[in-house]
Amino acid sequence: MRRIPLRWWIIGLVTLGTVLNYLARSTLSVAAPTIKAEFGMSTEEYSWVVMAFQAAYTVMQTVAGAVLDALGTRLGFFIFAMGWALSNMAHGLVGGWQGLAFMRGLLGATEAAAIPAGTKAVSEWFPARERPLATSAFQMGTSVGNIAAPPLVVFCILNWGWESAFYVTGALSVVWALLWWFAYRTPQDHPRITPAERDLIVQDQRQTTESSARPATRKAVLRSRGFWAIAIPRFLAEPAWQTFNFFIPLYLVSVWGLDLKGVAMWAWLPFLAADLGSLAAGLVPPVLMRRGAGMIASRKVTMTLGAMCMIGPACIGLAGSPGLAIALFCVGGFAHQMLNGALITLCSDLFEPRTVATASGMAGTIAWIGGMLFTLIIGQSADVYGYSPLFVALAALDIMGAAVLWALLRGWRENSNPVKAPA
Repeated sequence: MRRIPLRWWIIGLVTLGTVLNYLARSTLSVAAPTIKAEFGMSTEEYSWVVMAFQAAYTVMQTVAGAVLDALGTRLGFFIFAMGWALSNMAHGLVGGWQGLAFMRGLLGATEAAAIPAGTKAVSEWFPARERPLATSAFQMGTSVGNIAAPPLVVFCILNWGWESAFYVTGALSVVWALLWWFAYRTPQDHPRITPAERDLIVQDQRQTTESSARPATRKAVLRSRGFWAIAIPRFLAEPAWQTFNFFIPLYLVSVWGLDLKGVAMWAWLPFLAADLGSLAAGLVPPVLMRRGAGMIASRKVTMTLGAMCMIGPACIGLAGSPGLAIALFCVGGFAHQMLNGALITLCSDLFEPRTVATASGMAGTIAWIGGMLFTLIIGQSADVYGYSPLFVALAALDIMGAAVLWALLRGWRENSNPVKAPA
């Protein structure tokens, strides 16, 4: 029987952490109808709670990336994981929307490390040709967490009250953080890696590092055209994913009048489709490259295909049933994760391992500014104008993002030097 390389076990561990990260953040969206009723919250007040998470997450992604590059993936990710686990459990202790907003801010500040840490782990453990699939693997965890949230959270609410949902999902993250601490090492230090696998990874990283002579200060990253080719499309694309994460249950309740069990039955399906989109983001680029496309071109085409698929959720306002609306949300989930996977992979393509978490975190900050601004628009307009115009806007933003990506990477050479960390 063929032995599975250790690097795929490592990415499995990263993926599990991403699952629990998104399970924790999705707990509130599923419990929102119940908590809104208990606290007497309006949609606008709920949007402020959501934005507390988004604001902290936005600021901390840049900080988290720098911390991960400074402390290393193992220690840095462990600290942040314990932080999000405990702050998530503390949600069950609040007594009003203001307290909920405060705890939500703490959760956002600590959960911000997940994507930069996953991207950094991929850059440490995988050669360039395998990074799209590895990135897709841990990105699938974002969808699995959202899939698991509706049935688990509804079960907890119906049996033990809404507070228990936060205790349970937080405790699972504590267990994972301890597992991460004991299991993760870099390829150079891991005791269970074979010499052949270590040589494969180290040789690829040496070739990448030796091809670059520029130091990677934050200023150097910000001056890089490649950075803005990632950051601007992510700014335009993030509103769609955050709308799916935070507002699908409220949409189903307010537009279609579903009860809590109905939400549990339907709300997980778009995230199952999102998993397929993540998988497509890992499989499409190698197919394109076998047909002659360059590495960067394969990422651009994959992102563009995902952006075009966002036309589906733009038509949600025309849906005549909750089932059709969910089907169109499924198209949107697939589309977003396909395009987002391509953008995240580009970060590990254009930046070398000691810089990738910083670059990913900075791009994530810019992306979440876009998501936060769109949440503000939803809070101010959804109760007045409905959701339909907002879904059309999401599709338009993603198509604009694809155009920006092509424009900024026009003429980008496949062997262009990555931005390098200082020695």
